[in-house]
Amino acid sequence: MPLEVAIVGSGIAGLGAAIALKDHPGIRVQLYEKAKALREIGASIALGPNGMRALDRLGVKNGLSPDIALRNKSGHPMVYRDYRTNEIVAQDARQDDGDELHWTARYYRPDLQKALAVHIDTADIHLDKAFSSVAWDESLKKLVIQFADGSSATADILLGSDGVRSAVRTFFDPSTKAEWSGWVAFRSVFPKTHVADILKTFDDPNEAVHVWGPEGNSLFYSPLGRDLFTVVGSTQIPNSDSKDAPYSNTEWESEGNLAALRALYNGPGWGPVVHSLVEHTPNVQVYPNAAYPQVLDSWILGDKQTQTLPYGRVTVAGDAAHAHGGAHAAGGSLALDDAWAFATALKHIYPADDASRDGPLPSDAQILKALQLYEKTRRVHTDKVIKTVHAGNEAKKERARRGTVDTDDELLARIQNRKDTTWIHAHDVVAAFNAAVKDF
Repeated sequence: MPLEVAIVGSGIAGLGAAIALKDHPGIRVQLYEKAKALREIGASIALGPNGMRALDRLGVKNGLSPDIALRNKSGHPMVYRDYRTNEIVAQDARQDDGDELHWTARYYRPDLQKALAVHIDTADIHLDKAFSSVAWDESLKKLVIQFADGSSATADILLGSDGVRSAVRTFFDPSTKAEWSGWVAFRSVFPKTHVADILKTFDDPNEAVHVWGPEGNSLFYSPLGRDLFTVVGSTQIPNSDSKDAPYSNTEWESEGNLAALRALYNGPGWGPVVHSLVEHTPNVQVYPNAAYPQVLDSWILGDKQTQTLPYGRVTVAGDAAHAHGGAHAAGGSLALDDAWAFATALKHIYPADDASRDGPLPSDAQILKALQLYEKTRRVHTDKVIKTVHAGNEAKKERARRGTVDTDDELLARIQNRKDTTWIHAHDVVAAFNAAVKDF
């Protein structure tokens, strides 16, 4: 009898965890997805070196392919250009990973999900299964998971990887709620031919570029795989805490207004390259960034005291564990490191050799230890990321409240003195896991 792992959510974290566990002869994984078809919402997404190493470690070699993963040829993860002249004013530190396959890469998000999904048997992905509840059945010695359509499933362990508005997390803590940060992104992905003539004027048209403006608006643009191109306009909404603030009730990936995107760059000084790029952008969708305002007390969900909810067999990963609003392009890599750490912790307490010898399934105490090991591996890093992001969000809100507009010298200084976040993408989850094992 295999150890049964149920994964709710088939995004990056859920698929990554399933891939990491599929080679274990004694573990059976089933994924449950609320959507009626397996599709990833979103436009472009970046993976830093830690995320690229995770793909490599998981054996997702197709996800490293330059056909879908676009890396800056310069080795600098991001290039910053002047909003007026398009001159380069700064670059992120050049990546020191000797393997270029592990350099920061940008994807069309559905391409990345497809690259992961092909590694999972479609029979193990159950669609139209919206999580409703979970309880412990003493007679079965199993978790019983209920879905909104009235069906149910059993498992020994449940991993909630169902995103920023996680139904699994909310079931255990109804007070938990992702809150809008006030930051809004207008995203578009389209064939590169739309902007081919503009890119001909660039000294290097194959780099990911960020342009900061004096009033706080910004524009990101980059080529993607399969001859696609992405444009992302961003702004902080003033007084975003007000219920009447624009976009406060807008759904993620709502159809956007091109005029609203272009209006971000109507202020004085924005140069012809920025105007040309947004004028040639054919469509746009709106993404109000949301994040959990507080970190979880524990990633191991349930009621430890009364056991009215099962404790020690349910945990979370990806945005369900630590949604931070997408800052620093860290979310995808965090999710993949979560996936690897979760699977590796289970394998640590239930080695494949034990399963091959028809040994007993892990005890309650061993499963709890695996989830504790997983959390210990990940929490220090993810909590630090969230703290950094929250501080940045507050600074943006304060700028918007004050209506701060930089002089050109102040803007240049802000770009060149930006915080170094290399540590986010340089994180070594393998070393963190080994350290956690040693502490145990």
